[in-house]
Amino acid sequence: MARYFSSSRDDIVENLEEQLAALRKEVKSLRKVAAKRGAAAYEDASDGVSHLYEEIADRVVEALPPLRKSARRFEQHARENPAAAAAVGLVVLGLLAAMMVRRS
Repeated sequence: MARYFSSSRDDIVENLEEQLAALRKEVKSLRKVAAKRGAAAYEDASDGVSHLYEEIADRVVEALPPLRKSARRFEQHARENPAAAAAVGLVVLGLLAAMMVRRS
């Protein structure tokens, strides 16, 4: 009777070891698949970011001349009306300070 339980126990241990080996093999395979998918996702994201960067750079280059022209007009207006420019500056600083105090 003890011999029966011993052989059954050995069979169970052997079966568990086989299952464990199969699981290790499957985990190894899954890791490889995950690594491949991760690399592919990284490459896709990198391509997407690169395309987005190029598009933004093109738009910025297109927007710079009108911004420069507006800045020059603003600068000229500020030189012609220093009191108004100082008042606008103070208002902007006040708004920024109010926003900072409100966030705290």
